[in-house]
Amino acid sequence: MTMNIVIQILLLVVGFAMLTKGADWFVDGTASIADRLGIPQLVIGLTIVAMGTSLPEAAVSIAAATKGSAEITIGNIVGSNILNVLLILGITSVIRVISVQKSTVCIEIPYTIGVTVLLAFLGLTDGYVSRLDGAILWLFMILYLFYLLCMAKKGSQQAAEDDSEKKKPIWLLILMVLIGGGMIVLGSDVTVDAATVIARHFGMSERFIGLTIVAFGTSLPELVTSVTAAIKGKSDIAMGNIVGSNIFNILFVVGTSALITPVVYSPKFFVDSIVAIATVVLLLLCVFRKYMLGRLGGLIMLACYGVYFVYLIND
Repeated sequence: MTMNIVIQILLLVVGFAMLTKGADWFVDGTASIADRLGIPQLVIGLTIVAMGTSLPEAAVSIAAATKGSAEITIGNIVGSNILNVLLILGITSVIRVISVQKSTVCIEIPYTIGVTVLLAFLGLTDGYVSRLDGAILWLFMILYLFYLLCMAKKGSQQAAEDDSEKKKPIWLLILMVLIGGGMIVLGSDVTVDAATVIARHFGMSERFIGLTIVAFGTSLPELVTSVTAAIKGKSDIAMGNIVGSNIFNILFVVGTSALITPVVYSPKFFVDSIVAIATVVLLLLCVFRKYMLGRLGGLIMLACYGVYFVYLIND
């Protein structure tokens, strides 16, 4: 192993650390500010927390697209969405059963299935996500935001604020948001560069790197946030974080990347796209009856991710 590769691996670790800590500060700051405004817990999970924890995916994918590493852009999003449901919700529900609201089962999860199918259709039809496709994805993003706005107006449940966050002044929370956002942007740039170099050195495809290493690294904020929220009894945030992140990843991240520059959608992503759709369908089946994701459902999801990972290694 050359010294250059050792340095790139260290940079990859540093990039992931910056992404994770940056997203942590961003989420803490934004969620606390929103919480003081009395926004419902589920809405916080679907918006502030979901978008905050998805910033690493956004930064990495947009940076990859502008640098011509299209397979990392798509691989990161598809891989992150698969990992979010199978691995993160799997681990979270094994640790603690997650209760799910009716609106999540009847509206948000089906919407996630719909936009996942839409992305696969747009990408696989002609082999890339064009600027027109990006505009279409953004239209669905605006529709989703309008739904959330209506939901927030009707919501009456107040999100419980963490005592440690109550003590922090508003200026400090704003500073956390700004510093966290900066760390995410810088960390994403370091991560894309290091991951690309490593992939090429070891003969790995950018698709594999995007679907596994980069996807896991950028999903760390979702993992930490969902597990922590579930342990604290904030199931709405835990589930809303994952569902909201998957929607945000597809509509905002891929949509924005495509508007900046058309993104190649390789035919190699056909199986991964089918898996991404199937994982959300599996989630819906697991929570449809009892409006909760139990330990058995979590174990099934973890087993499914294990099978998928073996497929990636042998592909």
